[in-house]
Amino acid sequence: MSKIDRRLRDARSIELDNAFYVEDGTWIESLTVASNGPFDVEPLLADISGVTVFYDEEIPTASTDVQIRRVTILANESYPFILGLVLRQETIPNRIVLQDGVFEVVATAQDWDHFRELADEIQETLGEFELRSVTQDEAPGEPLDSGRLKEVLISKLTDDQLAVLETAFNHGYFHIPRETSETELAEELGIAQSTLSERLRTAERNLLELIYGPRQE
Repeated sequence: MSKIDRRLRDARSIELDNAFYVEDGTWIESLTVASNGPFDVEPLLADISGVTVFYDEEIPTASTDVQIRRVTILANESYPFILGLVLRQETIPNRIVLQDGVFEVVATAQDWDHFRELADEIQETLGEFELRSVTQDEAPGEPLDSGRLKEVLISKLTDDQLAVLETAFNHGYFHIPRETSETELAEELGIAQSTLSERLRTAERNLLELIYGPRQE
């Protein structure tokens, strides 16, 4: 996000709508990019190492002075990545926007200790942290683009696929390094390893279809 912001002249804001971790520091990211003038995504990102454009569309606006585009990219994010910092502290990211070179993050922490750890890590890794406001609520805020993600989980994944993803997540399969193997997950679920592998890959494919699969008009 920072690299795009530095290259985009007249940038207004870049919002991280959603992100899926792939592996080895690579993320699939859905961004909403707003600028005070027209811009072309492909040449804008062409010289950024480790970034591939999957999808790009212009979002109609009432103003002729502002251009907004929804962009989906595959990006290798070097540490520290702002979303990674938030997730490392078991905090729910509700909104992440980069504007005027400054990240504005709205997040839900489990308790004050988790929030304090997040603030300390941001201060240490990024060099600056400013607390704008704090509210206490029994219900957590909605995660990034949660409505769209929930729709995909309900409509595109079977109960078996959801069970495999949940078990894999809870047992650290997606952690770096992995804390469990497919063999152990298969034993936990009482299914063959080949079945588990098939369900995992099918679930991941169906999730990725949301990002760059056929779109309904």
